Amino acid sequence: MSDLACRLYAAHDLRIEDLPDPEGAPETAVVRVARGGICGSDLHYYHDGGFGPIRVQEPIILGHEAAGIVEAAPEGSGLRVGQLVALSPSRPCGECEYCSAGLQRHCLNMRFNGSAMRMPHEQGMFRSRIAHPAAQCIPLPEGTSAEAAAGSEPLSVCLHALNRAPDLEGQRVLITGAGPIGVICAALARLRGAAEIVVTDVQDFTLGIARQMGADRTVNVATDPDGLADYATGKGRIDVVLECSGNSHAIAQAISLARPQATLVQIGVGGTLPLPLNLIVSKELQFVGTHRFDAEFPQAVQMIGAGQIDLSPMVTQVVPAREAVRAFDLAGDRAQAVKVQLDFAA
Repeated sequence: MSDLACRLYAAHDLRIEDLPDPEGAPETAVVRVARGGICGSDLHYYHDGGFGPIRVQEPIILGHEAAGIVEAAPEGSGLRVGQLVALSPSRPCGECEYCSAGLQRHCLNMRFNGSAMRMPHEQGMFRSRIAHPAAQCIPLPEGTSAEAAAGSEPLSVCLHALNRAPDLEGQRVLITGAGPIGVICAALARLRGAAEIVVTDVQDFTLGIARQMGADRTVNVATDPDGLADYATGKGRIDVVLECSGNSHAIAQAISLARPQATLVQIGVGGTLPLPLNLIVSKELQFVGTHRFDAEFPQAVQMIGAGQIDLSPMVTQVVPAREAVRAFDLAGDRAQAVKVQLDFAA
């Protein structure tokens, strides 16, 4: 079977194309991709041709969540042929002022797989084989599935978000948005000892996955708009908000439910939105942003490899990579999908 790539030319113009063999380099490993997870940013590229000011200006291979099998590796890399690895998409320069300060996620020269931010675009991981920096190929123990390993990148995002939050032990946590990031946050909040985990969304299907991943209570705010009213008493009863929707109504509601001096970690993105500043000020809320990850990627791989977290409930569909158009259409339907993975071995 020839190698293939999922290459986007414009909104809704995703093509499955044959791909030449990857060209190796001294510090790169050749990896046969097994699984790739479709992310929200991939969907923005597919449906809208980009998001915000970032637009697809040339054909781009999508994808930044993937795992595969090592086919060749440079001597001294520690990698071995046949080994399952998770592929980190984040490639900071290591030299700019932010890298020097230990803030690699804010690298001025960041290269991130599947991103149209730079020209030429950074090609992504949705292809049968890829030459990837060996240092960014993180091994998993034998017996780990490629499906689990491909969850390393979104888990890294959530780990960094929770590192920006206070200790969740004994806290009442509200998670707004039950997409992949929201349900992973629910699982992590459970692992970190939250006393109560409440998840909101507008789809019963995704809320069902949230319950499987650790939520104590779920509320469909579309069908039950007053379902959170009991958390609004006494200036609010929520200790920590993990905002994963990027929706202005969800953010405003979360702020109204937060107790004085609570923390809201903003994970979801949504462009320019109105905020209830008076409540943020009068309640003395901590409003904290979070962006990607740094050292959390190897930590995520370690957790998955050790079986410390089970991400399988969120993988709602697996679709052969040659049917990527169908997979992308499915992934955008939250009435029936949370995380759709592409199977490059099928």
